[in-house]
Amino acid sequence: MSNAVSTAPRATARIKESKQTEQRKAALAWLTLPALFFFLVFAVIPLVGVLILSFTSWDGIGAIGAAGMDNWFSVLADPGLYNALGLTFLIMIVSWLVQTPISLLLGVFTAGSQRYRAALAVLYFLPLLLSSAAVAIAFKALLDPNFGLATGLGLPFLAQDWLGVPQLALGLVIFVIAWQFVPFHTLIYQGGVRQIPKSLYEAAQIDGAGTIKQFFHITLPQLKYTIITSSTLMVVGSLTYFDLIFVLTGGGPGNSTRILALDMYLRGFRANLMGPASVIAVILVVIGLVLALFLQRLGGKDKQGSQLEGL
Repeated sequence: MSNAVSTAPRATARIKESKQTEQRKAALAWLTLPALFFFLVFAVIPLVGVLILSFTSWDGIGAIGAAGMDNWFSVLADPGLYNALGLTFLIMIVSWLVQTPISLLLGVFTAGSQRYRAALAVLYFLPLLLSSAAVAIAFKALLDPNFGLATGLGLPFLAQDWLGVPQLALGLVIFVIAWQFVPFHTLIYQGGVRQIPKSLYEAAQIDGAGTIKQFFHITLPQLKYTIITSSTLMVVGSLTYFDLIFVLTGGGPGNSTRILALDMYLRGFRANLMGPASVIAVILVVIGLVLALFLQRLGGKDKQGSQLEGL
């Protein structure tokens, strides 16, 4: 009899807890509705519209006509598509190889508590305040062989035709991309480093581990998912480097910097071929989704595991 009386309050408490949990879930569901609305309006509906346009013939002004699979066949048979696709992946890979170690080291450095590091962090993040178009215009002026830094500072080695030689133009694009976006990823790594438990470093110091060993055996493993997040943003973001390249090189010289996003713009708004441009837009979306899912799969199911390693 006493067991029945003692279990009754527990059952009542569990029922109340379950009701409160359901109420919280319902409240959270209502809070997601505005975000879902904006996602549908600004992402899903435009994507469906682009997919429909890829099967039409339209110059952007006149009537829209059906084209069937002609746009897809013509784009996929165009060698220019594969040249643009190869350049896109080349810039993606090289940019990742350049930005990741620099932003990782700067993030670890600026995560310290010294006063001068806070001042340096402000200087590192200045490029984030500038638009890509402004950055491209600035570098285009600075590297002008006749009126740029080469003439102003008397530095002959800078008097190169940076935008007229394919290899130099491609290298310049990668350098400017890294200069602009390294601060953003530095900020991500800085936040990740500050979340690492200090007890791990204290235990390592007691065991006699130096700074380098602590970096490779504590910092890097703990930043596993931060690296995946930064890499996802970096890789998927490299598919949209349109404005910077458009202002800096215009896709030239020749087609040496004509990446897929720029190729889409030139086909759609220069050649007035909205159908083929929409095909390239769909290809960009598919590539972005595949890369993002692949990188997220690298993290596994336990997204919080790295925060517990070593504890």
